[in-house]
Amino acid sequence: MDRTSGGVPLLSLDAVVIDTETTGLDPRKARVIELAGVRLSGGKLADNGAFRQLVRPGAESIPPETTRIHGIDDAMVAQSPPFADVWPGFHGFLGQAMVIGHTVGFDLAILKRECDLAGLPWLRPRTLDTRLLAQIAAPELAGYTLENLAAWLGVDVTHRHSALGDATTTARVFLALVPKLRDHGIRTIAEAERACLALTSVLDDQARSGWIEAVEAPARTDTERTLQRFDSYAYRHRNRDIMRVPPVFVESGASIHDVLARLAGEKISSVYVALPAASGGVKAAEAGIVTERDLLRAIARFGAAALELPVGQIMSRPLAAVPADAFVYRAIGRMNRLKTRHLGVVDEAGCVVGAVSARDLLRLRAGEAISLGDEIDAAADAPALAIAWAKLPRVAESLLTEGLSGRDIAEVISRELGALTRQAAVIAERIMRERGHGEPPCGYGLIVLGSAGRGESLLAMDQDNAVIFERGEPEGEEDRWFAMLGTHVADILHEVGVPYCKGGVMASNAQWRGSVATWRSRVQHWITRSNPADLLFVDIFFDLRTVHGDGSLAVLVRQAAYDAATGQTAFAKLLVEGVSTPTSLKLFGGIRTEAGRIDLKAAGLFSLVAAARALAIRYHAMERSTPARLAAVKALVHVSQSDLDALDQAQGVFLDLIVAQQVEDIAHGIPPSNAVSVKRLSARDRDRLQAALRAVSAVDALTRDLLFKE
Repeated sequence: MDRTSGGVPLLSLDAVVIDTETTGLDPRKARVIELAGVRLSGGKLADNGAFRQLVRPGAESIPPETTRIHGIDDAMVAQSPPFADVWPGFHGFLGQAMVIGHTVGFDLAILKRECDLAGLPWLRPRTLDTRLLAQIAAPELAGYTLENLAAWLGVDVTHRHSALGDATTTARVFLALVPKLRDHGIRTIAEAERACLALTSVLDDQARSGWIEAVEAPARTDTERTLQRFDSYAYRHRNRDIMRVPPVFVESGASIHDVLARLAGEKISSVYVALPAASGGVKAAEAGIVTERDLLRAIARFGAAALELPVGQIMSRPLAAVPADAFVYRAIGRMNRLKTRHLGVVDEAGCVVGAVSARDLLRLRAGEAISLGDEIDAAADAPALAIAWAKLPRVAESLLTEGLSGRDIAEVISRELGALTRQAAVIAERIMRERGHGEPPCGYGLIVLGSAGRGESLLAMDQDNAVIFERGEPEGEEDRWFAMLGTHVADILHEVGVPYCKGGVMASNAQWRGSVATWRSRVQHWITRSNPADLLFVDIFFDLRTVHGDGSLAVLVRQAAYDAATGQTAFAKLLVEGVSTPTSLKLFGGIRTEAGRIDLKAAGLFSLVAAARALAIRYHAMERSTPARLAAVKALVHVSQSDLDALDQAQGVFLDLIVAQQVEDIAHGIPPSNAVSVKRLSARDRDRLQAALRAVSAVDALTRDLLFKE
């Protein structure tokens, strides 16, 4: 992962913090007399690796008034090398790292001028400015000098007005700013850059002083370089490692109708056609292929009559193939060159022994891209978790680019959020041991709720978790231990980039932890309530999934909850009592927006999910995901089936559009949300959205009808 990409969290940033001392304050005239830098590694000030060098400013004398500030005079630099000799070493020290400085635009202007004077190439690094970041974190401060910020943040200042001393102080100021920026919703490089660029008056003042822009909006391609690890996979693994076996063959005389049935039954996207002359092993030269697209084109051309045509009439041949022993990159290259999505895999004799599709390549690509799973499992602290977690938006982008649905991507995000929560608990347990609180007093399970439990999380998320433990009373010894654990878990997740739940649905809060007996009693109490306001957040409990510890405890409690809710139609009704679907379509089909966007969670996703959950509880359908719940209800009630299908399709559309918007927003430093820009939608996606909004407009009435159906 590029550690300067926009999605990298500030918490775990690799950077070089720089400072210069000069002959004056006008960057159009001043010369460098000292260069220094210190490293941040994984969000921590490195113990070694600092750079400091005095520089001889040519024939120019150092004015006495500047010497009084930094203490450097002509005699001190007389034997020092000129800038041209110093720059290669300093440039190598910077490397490709993010550069941080206090009023760094001045330093950049000075360095650029020195490079120009020396005839050296200048390439502007990616930068952040602690002065701008401090104004974002604390706009009420009277001043933003390095001394002021150090005093405000409790940072010790040493060797002020020496380049190395100021670089070290600036590094400590930056690290102290990170949690304050997080409180303002700024967690990543891109978000920090975007916030800094909004300080236009400050940036204009700096530009008038001849400074270089302290922060520069990166090009999109620079911000997110996707799937760097994928290439190494393609050169390390062979086609036999990913091929589907055995390949599915049909005779050339098989009808399109029969082939369609086989594709659907075996959940595949193509079949190979063995010609009558083929004997023994089928060689690629003797075979053809028919894909879903071929079948659809035939039906579009010939209509219903196409179903009786033999597939030999529409197959493509000869079959494009790759050797089983060839590396995966060969399959990728051949698919790209031939503009095909399917290849045969052949053995040394040229006989077809397997099949590779673009979907197979996508699966391996996603698996490699989500190397973050292994990194999450291996993370020893919050900064390491943050580094891994920062990969998730890039993985979502690559999967989206490859054609995965928003629903599929949401499942990937949910699984990784579960893994993140699990590792936060592992780290929290270690912290508990190190602080003398010992091991867990009894078996327990850490569970995720809501969208994470359903497998429907997106990139705008917060925490929803709870703890179920074997035994113990509220406020008892066991409960107090798990309260501390829950607090550590919540703090770690918040630091990594999954904010605290605004509704308090976290194991750190008493109502979201308890023994099996406590949870059973709590659930019974919920189901007998009659006030919808008292049931706020209760519904997401029915989505629970264990991510750490003893999963059997959650199974017991979840089963008890569904059993207790059996026949309790009034309870299921209460879960959707306060849920309503706003009117999002105008009279002639236009889409209502606010500032050009529509919040698809508020416009329909929330009510759709709530309805599916309430119906699942009403009909004792213990599936978790919204599509599975709708399918289960559809199979049980045998009415309103087209309406339920429309809701299922609507959820898929909402997820597709939200994921795409979130990926784009994150790349531009905009915190992800559920609001989608309607203007950016293609005509096809706008039509899909209108159909989805029409479908959810009837969800309230449909839910009432199905809840009370006998």
